[in-house]
Amino acid sequence: MLLVYTQKVTPRIIYIFKHICTNMLGIQIKFTSKIEEFVAHDGFKMSYGKQALGNEFFIQNTDILLEHGFGELDIKVQPWGSTVCFFPVSENSDLPFDIFAASFYLLTRYEEYLPHVKDEAGRFPVSESLAYKESFLKTPVVDIWAQKFKQVLKQKFPEMEFKNVQFQVESIFAVSHGFVFNNKGIIRSVVGWGNDLIKLHFHRFFDRVKSWMKIKKDPFDVFDDLVFLIKNHSLSTIFMFKVSDFTLYDRNINYNRIPYRANIKYVSDYAKIGLLLGHYSSQTLKILKKEKFRLEDIIHYPLANVLNASYDLGIPEHFNTLAELEFENDYSMGYPDDLGFRAGTCSSYLFYDINLEITSPLHIHPYIFNSNVGRKYASEELKKEIAKIHERVKSVGGTFRAIFKNEDFSEYYNKNRYYSLLKQIHEIE
Repeated sequence: MLLVYTQKVTPRIIYIFKHICTNMLGIQIKFTSKIEEFVAHDGFKMSYGKQALGNEFFIQNTDILLEHGFGELDIKVQPWGSTVCFFPVSENSDLPFDIFAASFYLLTRYEEYLPHVKDEAGRFPVSESLAYKESFLKTPVVDIWAQKFKQVLKQKFPEMEFKNVQFQVESIFAVSHGFVFNNKGIIRSVVGWGNDLIKLHFHRFFDRVKSWMKIKKDPFDVFDDLVFLIKNHSLSTIFMFKVSDFTLYDRNINYNRIPYRANIKYVSDYAKIGLLLGHYSSQTLKILKKEKFRLEDIIHYPLANVLNASYDLGIPEHFNTLAELEFENDYSMGYPDDLGFRAGTCSSYLFYDINLEITSPLHIHPYIFNSNVGRKYASEELKKEIAKIHERVKSVGGTFRAIFKNEDFSEYYNKNRYYSLLKQIHEIE
């Protein structure tokens, strides 16, 4: 057990110390604001404040963990060995920066609470992030800091025990369109058939007819192939299915269609299942609750996993809504249009609401790669970038999490490219 002295124990201090010390490093901690208790303690101990009490292990603090709410911060990023850091402190500190404040800033997405320019979809753009501006977007800095912190603690306390971290890979498959031709109803099917003829898409026209006649499998129905990979290579995967009502923004298959429900049940035997939020469910509690119930009715067990299809995180309101509906795991933390670490980490963590100053029970599972970025990278360049990030995640024992769409693996997309990326990420020969 590590006793931590701090002049004032705040919700922010409790949150970030527990994450770094306990969740990441496996160190049980206890806080005290009583100097006499700290001095009398003969076990492992450290202080976190403006100055050390004696010759104990000491991290000098900045003010961010003592504050309430949020405001503009003057952040200067500087080198620290082979990585970077910010919120520098004096040489009296055993670390050259306030690791807890810097980690809190990144994990809570502090910068997304501040006024910022939004992209065309109303989202926080990668170009507005500190990590992008300071060129550490593709580095899991929080995990690297934690490992460096561990090494310093080892030097001070050789007998201290730490948990062993293990590299993992997980792929998420977002299913907005379970079928491209089948199970869409007469009107949608006839309109699609007519569009194929008008636009002279004869290949699609004949594929559509073959799919209707059961001569050929629907191109987006790739679940057998994916399950085959999952079974043969014991892949960790989650399938996120959309069960929204049909709208201008949500053109998914009706959740009552028997073949769609059958595919969901089939996949649930081999992978975890989650809800892919529709356009309106990400904005309205009532609709989100309805969609959650629909998917639970199909899989016959409580739904724990969720992915926001629009990747508009709406911090903090959206995450609070998910927690209110008892979702346990959100997989939306990442940038849909670039590789990297939106929260600076490849480790899962609890969400913290800066407005309310409370720790949420909702676990955030950040992703690194979204198949959308395939549009901006040439195939070989993308493979090289993924390989570099893959090694960085492996070096800190984190989780490389990737998001694909089922249609990525269809003949209408570059399926060979995405199968190759999937195998690269999971290290399948």
